[in-house]
Amino acid sequence: MPQAVSVQFQPVTKLYDFDPGPYTDLLPGEWVLVETARGKELAQVVVPARELAEDELEGPLKRILRRASKYDLDQKVYWEKQAQAAMPVCQQKANEHGLNMRVVRCSYSYNGERLTVEFVAEKRVDFRALVRDLARHFSTRIEMRQIGVRDQARIVGDYGRCGRRLCCRTFLREFHSVSIRMAKNQNIPLSSADISGVCGRLMCSLAYENDMYLAARKHLPKVGQKVLTPDGPGVVRYLNVLLGKVSVYLESGALKEYDAPELSLPGHPERVFAMPE
Repeated sequence: MPQAVSVQFQPVTKLYDFDPGPYTDLLPGEWVLVETARGKELAQVVVPARELAEDELEGPLKRILRRASKYDLDQKVYWEKQAQAAMPVCQQKANEHGLNMRVVRCSYSYNGERLTVEFVAEKRVDFRALVRDLARHFSTRIEMRQIGVRDQARIVGDYGRCGRRLCCRTFLREFHSVSIRMAKNQNIPLSSADISGVCGRLMCSLAYENDMYLAARKHLPKVGQKVLTPDGPGVVRYLNVLLGKVSVYLESGALKEYDAPELSLPGHPERVFAMPE
């Protein structure tokens, strides 16, 4: 079976598989030189060599060219410093051209032949004149890349409402689809402050426990459903999904909480509800 090594080009980003060739002893954290569609690039090993089934391959894997040398790593540090110095220049040039955009990150290619400028903007930006100006200033090829606010949060970094560093900055390599329905499934208030991350979009963490809540809800009555309780019939008003507790508005006018197994369907006393597993 073919072997593959997974690498990343930026910290905590999507992993890409490469054929290790003779470098099957590569360890996580090591740097390697690889050939990409954009030319040679340095990448960091995340997952060491492993065997892949044929159905796991999306196509032929490109081979790792070699381990990064000390010179490669010195050049990497040099170009990273140059990229940091380029950021304020790029932002100043964008302002001079009257472009409503914010430069988030600049990065040079492996050999410094290309400078990639990543930016955020509310609308599409005509940056053709800016590219020509930057190319003259830096004497290199310029690539502009407009990114979204979620990518901006990943690059800049921050702390979430939980007090910990952002998930996308520490372990979340790819963004997943998140919806308002997930917040409703978990009984989270739908105010913007409660469900929005620092990027202004729905928090990625809403997706983490959604499947568990959906599975637990299958064993519980729905809000608004009529049920039979030890104290008579009533209507479900609220669910504590994780604890399996159900608040029921009784015909007497009282609001009382029950464990799910204490409730049944009207006309079907044998059909009781269960506690979430």
